[in-house]
Amino acid sequence: MNQIREHWTGRIGFLMAAIGSAIGLGILWKFPYTVGENGGGLFLLSYLICLIIVGIPIFIAEIILGRSSQRAAVGAYEHHDPKKGGWKVTGWFGVLASFLIMSFYSVIAGWGMSYILMSLNGFYQNMSGEEIAAAYDTLICSGDISVLWHFLFTLITTVIVLSGVRKGIERWAKIMTKVLLALLVLLFLYTLTLDGFGKAVQFIFHPNPADFKLTSVIEALGLAFWTLSIGQGIMISYGSYMKRSSSIVQMCGIVAFSVIVVAVLAALVIFPVVFTFNLPPQAGPGLIFQTLPYLFAQLPGSLVLSTMFFTLFVFTALTSAIPLIEVVATNLMELKGISRRRAALYVGGATFIFGIPSAFANASGVFPDWSAIYGMDFLKTIDSLVSIWVIPIGGLLSAIFVGWVMDRQVTRSEFTFGTKVPFLYHPWRFFMRWIVPLTILIIIIQKSGLYDFDRLLKGGG
Repeated sequence: MNQIREHWTGRIGFLMAAIGSAIGLGILWKFPYTVGENGGGLFLLSYLICLIIVGIPIFIAEIILGRSSQRAAVGAYEHHDPKKGGWKVTGWFGVLASFLIMSFYSVIAGWGMSYILMSLNGFYQNMSGEEIAAAYDTLICSGDISVLWHFLFTLITTVIVLSGVRKGIERWAKIMTKVLLALLVLLFLYTLTLDGFGKAVQFIFHPNPADFKLTSVIEALGLAFWTLSIGQGIMISYGSYMKRSSSIVQMCGIVAFSVIVVAVLAALVIFPVVFTFNLPPQAGPGLIFQTLPYLFAQLPGSLVLSTMFFTLFVFTALTSAIPLIEVVATNLMELKGISRRRAALYVGGATFIFGIPSAFANASGVFPDWSAIYGMDFLKTIDSLVSIWVIPIGGLLSAIFVGWVMDRQVTRSEFTFGTKVPFLYHPWRFFMRWIVPLTILIIIIQKSGLYDFDRLLKGGG
């Protein structure tokens, strides 16, 4: 069946959806810690530079691919492949990445949903840090409970996607992104009053050359890559819903600036709380589900604070999860000619089933002991597979395709349309042809353990 392609109602619809997609859970539990542990202000400066020379160029390229072809990832590469060769496999990397990420992302988001209820009930009031840690361990080790929350989160995401671009994705992106930003600002205003705010500012912004290494630059490159939802086919799909009525460069600049502001605000929400109680900074689920609940319980208005934070957490997850389902569903719609409703239900069901082992990753006796084989549980294995191999390789192929294979007239026309800085096209194309592929290759080599670039500074080979 032929599908009539939907489009955003306007610029705001795209911006809210793109910003919501880019603001992922990593901004809450990884970005602040990574900045502080890799040289503070020096790392932040490196991150901004890497965002400009790597992140934003790929972001622009993916939007160009989508808008110019009016197709999702697989179809976009096939459409622009002059020899109709095998470049559409690049689109499949994005589809695979989105599917795999959603399968475990919904498990973690489900934990956040359970913590909203616990916050509302005052569950961890008057509990010690050890008791809160034990409650978290009970949750993640209870596979049946994790599966229930995993199902509910996947169901909500699927229902939004099957409702369509305007009535589903755009409508809810506008609501949730605005609420997300409002919650973040309110929490930031509160942390301004805490004793640990000054220490947090020092930790995040003060240049610390002793902690800044060559691998810190590679961390900055990786962070710039992940914080814009690139390499997952998302921005190709979102770009395909754009009408040719606004500047891609301007839209991408607004999204990138918004992500930077949100990332810094998130750091200034989390670490003032941590430093107020003189605790060491950390990252990951331990920070979100153990440390912060305990610290919130020690502060005035803890019930409201905790509820606001975990609502922020779930909305952050949801605005990032919607495009993950959308990427797979819209490619399925185009390739198989099925309705949006059927495609969304198929994808939602498949990601739920594939995510069950991640929900049981910490439960014993249900699935084989994955960690005994691979050294990490199933959830972390899928996460590593995606972040080290699938997304970077897809991004590398994408950069090569746009820089060397795609029609130059198409990229020039899309890049310069409506922009006040058309002269940036040539630097952008140079980056896409040379700088971006090289930096992604460095990320793959470092992250995969093939070579440790810090050895260069130590005189190693």
